[in-house]
Amino acid sequence: MSCLICERIEMIKQGTNPYFVTELETGYVVLADYQRYKGYTIFLCKSHETELHYLPYDFRIKHLAEMSLVAEAVFQAFQANKMNHAMLGNLDSHVHWHLIPRVKGDTPANAPIWRLPDEELFQEIYQPDTKDLNDMRFKLKEEINNLLRVHNNRL
Repeated sequence: MSCLICERIEMIKQGTNPYFVTELETGYVVLADYQRYKGYTIFLCKSHETELHYLPYDFRIKHLAEMSLVAEAVFQAFQANKMNHAMLGNLDSHVHWHLIPRVKGDTPANAPIWRLPDEELFQEIYQPDTKDLNDMRFKLKEEINNLLRVHNNRL
């Protein structure tokens, strides 16, 4: 069985993933293909494991710290009011995090985004054009780099 996350990581390594933002020690930061929630980011674990607790302890702790830093960067870069963090793995059972910036007035209010039907989440109008994608990638990478400098040796 193929792994979509491993395929996306391979695209990053080949330089063909247009959603790639940056590489950290334990994972890759990518923007989601559909931006119904502007700044929706996915943090892909470098290690192909199906559960967080299967990762070696030190790697797991580092991965969680990096995921938290990426979430903070998304929050800052896209001016979120609230961040949603999700690691489900029901469809793609490779450890990865959905980091979803929420803003006042977005829908569904007071509920996870998956309450919306796929037809709403994955509309073609939510796929960013090249300019928007490049702008979002630049803004997020810049914020990640700023936070890495601030947190310097603590990660």
